Amino acid sequence: MAEKRDYYEVLGLQKGASEGDIKKAFKSLARKYHPDLHPDDAEAAEKFKEINEAYEVLSDADKKARYDQFGHAGVDPTYGGDGGGFGSFGDVGDIFDSIFSGFGFGGGRSAAANANAPRRGGDVHQTIPIDFMEACMGAKKKIRVTHLVKCNQCGGSGSDKNTTTTTCTECNGRGSVQVNQRTPFGTFSSTRACSRCGGKGKIVTNPCTKCRGAGRWRTTTDIELKIPAGIDDGQVLRVSGQGDAGINGGSSGDLNVEVAVHPHELFTRRGTDIYCEIPISYAQAVLGDKVVVPTIKGKVEYEIPEGTQSGTKFRLRGEGVKVLNRDAYGDQYVTMVVEVPKKLSKHQKDLLQKFDETLEEKNLAKRKSFFEKLKRKLEQG
Repeated sequence: MAEKRDYYEVLGLQKGASEGDIKKAFKSLARKYHPDLHPDDAEAAEKFKEINEAYEVLSDADKKARYDQFGHAGVDPTYGGDGGGFGSFGDVGDIFDSIFSGFGFGGGRSAAANANAPRRGGDVHQTIPIDFMEACMGAKKKIRVTHLVKCNQCGGSGSDKNTTTTTCTECNGRGSVQVNQRTPFGTFSSTRACSRCGGKGKIVTNPCTKCRGAGRWRTTTDIELKIPAGIDDGQVLRVSGQGDAGINGGSSGDLNVEVAVHPHELFTRRGTDIYCEIPISYAQAVLGDKVVVPTIKGKVEYEIPEGTQSGTKFRLRGEGVKVLNRDAYGDQYVTMVVEVPKKLSKHQKDLLQKFDETLEEKNLAKRKSFFEKLKRKLEQG
């Protein structure tokens, strides 16, 4: 089995990185190596898988704590070369939790007594890049998820078909042992899961050859994800039951997919409203005209009135983004930008000069108002 890289190293971080730093690094790398951007690149696909696996652990506070203390063995029950280590004893969470059971964090003996109780699998976290229009209109995307599934060879029991079980001599079948720990505050007695049998009270003589006794193994599954119309950048879709398989018959965790929306070259979005700018000529602004305005649903024709000023904003009701999970829509705001012509010929300049000489104060109300205000200000000062 190839040696796994340190999860912090995978994301380009130092140990102790904050939740924000972890999320930021993951989003950047996920976008860079996403299979949709490298359809036939096996190396990119492997990097994407490695990045997702690292984020799945470091973004989960409980898993991150276990990883920081035990390394890969603390979060992957299949980790370890010969079935030894934590992997052969079931979920290392039992052992980690039991360390604190006597100090008021884990429930003491009751936690150890329920070592064989069904436990829900962990959630899996992933990011998927989508186009701006896919976020606005909805889409279906196929994503590749790496998670723990119940071993199909042993049915999750962790033992071979012809196995026999014997009572654990370490805990005498109780599944838990009493541990005394010396601290600066004195000696504390705590009950924790037996390290030899993993809290089961029994020893499996012939563990499953496929999962090496863990009952679960890591695999990659293709899942079709429905992107609802109106989802925004950074929002998370929860796919129930597609996380890690549970332990001892427990339910599976969920798959949490965060969407990363690519920007659009024409539109910007704020909530459910869409914003865009439309360049118009000087003549169109002066005389008025019908202009074609792009929207996320298609093109619409809009009549701009005479004397439209640069920066004038119009609203197109209902032409924005669908409100998530509701039959309602935002609006589109269109800003008219008057484009000042450049590189005029002498003839064009002469015509423009003659036109300007014909203008009266009533044609330039804003300029007249401005100079009147300026004159009053100078007289007062």
